[in-house]
Amino acid sequence: MMIDYAERYDLYTAAAWIRGHAKYTGNPALDEELLECPLNDLGEEKLIKIVAAGELAELKLYPFKRGKAELPRVRRVMGFLHSLQFETLLDVGSGRGVFLLPFMKEFPWVQITSLDLLEKRVTFLKELAEGGYPQLKSLQKNICEQPFPENSFDIVTLLEVLEHIPEVDKAIKAAVKMAKQYVVVTVPSKPDDNPEHIHLLTKAVLTEMFWQAGCTKLHFDGVEGHLFLVAAVEKGS
Repeated sequence: MMIDYAERYDLYTAAAWIRGHAKYTGNPALDEELLECPLNDLGEEKLIKIVAAGELAELKLYPFKRGKAELPRVRRVMGFLHSLQFETLLDVGSGRGVFLLPFMKEFPWVQITSLDLLEKRVTFLKELAEGGYPQLKSLQKNICEQPFPENSFDIVTLLEVLEHIPEVDKAIKAAVKMAKQYVVVTVPSKPDDNPEHIHLLTKAVLTEMFWQAGCTKLHFDGVEGHLFLVAAVEKGS
């Protein structure tokens, strides 16, 4: 039975990662044209060849499967970002790209810096960038150490990450310092059984922490079991 790769996968994003992985590891072996030609110049037939080669090499292509409902909290963040004009974004704790993959499709002009503590997550995004997303830079750094100077990014996103960080107040202060316009946050709004969630960050707790960091213009919303927060950064006030 013929496999309909275009139906099964997001071809462009999957092909980008497979190409990047191939450049770093040599697996799968791809023709020079498929490996080096700008991704935008490859038609669907050649994208399918790349994805088929990745599947044959038994690469894990689950992040690129179609049919997964985009999370409501991700759509809420996207909706807010579409209301802004910005050119740079720092995404903290990017993980498997649940937010970044759709973001890069909808905001291809934005220069993105991704931070994560896990080497395998950083490597995944580096391969994605190498294969066709040059606007993405992925780094293994700790937000609490404020790895960039003040006012380095228009937007900083902290999506499903603060509940994992022991020194959450330091993370928030660093994010506020590095942002020019807004810090955008999502966190679980009720207790769960994830052992990696070490905080339950309520509206009151987040309000106090952001006030301590110098942000008093806060907007909260609830999105299907999550709290959504936009903090306006007030420089020099």
